[in-house]
Amino acid sequence: MRKIVSDMLESDPRIRVCGIAKNGIEAIEKVKELKPDVVTLDVEMPRMDGLTALGHIMKECPVPVVMLSTLTQKGADATLTALSRGAIDYVQKPSGAISLDVKKVQRILLEKVKAAAQSTPRTLMPKKKSAPAKPLKYTPSAGKKIIAIGTSTGGPASLAEIIPQFPADTPPMLIVQHMPADFTARFAERLNDTSAIRVKEASAGDKLEPGLALLAPGDYHMTVGKDGKVHMNKNPKVHGVRPAVDPMMSTASEVYKSKMIGVIMTGMGRDGATGIEVIKKNNGATIAQDEASCVVYGMPQEAYKTGCVDRVVPLSKIPAEVLRKC
Repeated sequence: MRKIVSDMLESDPRIRVCGIAKNGIEAIEKVKELKPDVVTLDVEMPRMDGLTALGHIMKECPVPVVMLSTLTQKGADATLTALSRGAIDYVQKPSGAISLDVKKVQRILLEKVKAAAQSTPRTLMPKKKSAPAKPLKYTPSAGKKIIAIGTSTGGPASLAEIIPQFPADTPPMLIVQHMPADFTARFAERLNDTSAIRVKEASAGDKLEPGLALLAPGDYHMTVGKDGKVHMNKNPKVHGVRPAVDPMMSTASEVYKSKMIGVIMTGMGRDGATGIEVIKKNNGATIAQDEASCVVYGMPQEAYKTGCVDRVVPLSKIPAEVLRKC
């Protein structure tokens, strides 16, 4: 497997594999010695597993890490834990710990490794001592508002930071995080456990309600109908992903017009840029995360380039800015 992954990576002339480790202990030593730009790390390894090794790497010699493991497909918890410990992204291997079918993920592996090389790991950012997040105070105004958030690479940790800041009476919220089907339900549960608002994986027919955040389920586009309910479809991928931000934001904006508040956060690609344009066209409010606080400044940058972003703010200030616009 190490040979297969190395060959896949070196098929791209911009990537050089500078070292290979057969277990977690060796991985930590090699990272310290070789100082690579990116590390791919398997969850399942002898002597020391990948999650333990990741913790040591991020503490002792922080570097962008992309998880590569069968466990990222079977166990959402393992992947979500890796992301919470500082991993930039993950790649799902096909079934089987040793499988030549892993070649099927070559394109996405190359894409994510190159994106990781340009990323800013959250653990590398200056840390401020602060108490655990408490919900902000909010006085609802007349007229119903709808909040729509779109994010990708770096999104899980970023959402885990801001969603607990929203108070229980926050206007209805829609979230699209680029994430596969096995992951979204568990991720919604994790957010729900730490938040004053209720967070759940969206189901067809769910109503948009105050104090409720609906997370788009993996492998489904989430749209909003005139009936005030969310709908799911398996239409072709948009920007190579499903769920995508654009269908959610665009359909919600056509229903709620000036009541929409659109937020684009960290992620690679340009998903969400069209949604922001539609929200602005319908006189809604738009916010983009700033470059300094992004893990990958792709989606917010593309949204900003449209000329339709009202405010650019750091991740930590997004909840307050959203509530101000409410």
